[in-house]
Amino acid sequence: MITEVQWSELQRDPKQVARLADVGDVRVRRRDGATLLLTREDRLHGQTAGAVFAARALRSVLRQVPHDAVARALLDEYPWSDHLPTDAKSEFVRDFARAFQASAELGEWSSLNRVVHEWRNTAYVYADPQLVEQLTKPIDTDFGPVPEP
Repeated sequence: MITEVQWSELQRDPKQVARLADVGDVRVRRRDGATLLLTREDRLHGQTAGAVFAARALRSVLRQVPHDAVARALLDEYPWSDHLPTDAKSEFVRDFARAFQASAELGEWSSLNRVVHEWRNTAYVYADPQLVEQLTKPIDTDFGPVPEP
């Protein structure tokens, strides 16, 4: 359960807000900034540990289940992956599993988000035959020196 309070409430009565955080997470709304989430450290450690356990279980399942069955399961969750070539689907499955475990162990999910975002964009390219043709045809023109960044 998440309780919402205003920033002024936290400033006025921090002990009351701390009591709310003992019961569940507290969303602190601010007028001039991003919303904050106040949570107890032990609760956060429990969530992180659960994510790590799930990631390790997924890795173990991926080793036991035939690779095509895993790819089919991800297709159900990410229907855009249907546009990927077969070898790219296998690479997506490996990248997803690795990023999932790394994200869980670090407690930082941006890596998994980036992997899914990049593969979705790759599927977008493969969904457009004209775009695939443009991006895969040989380049026979010299565009000159590349400027330094």
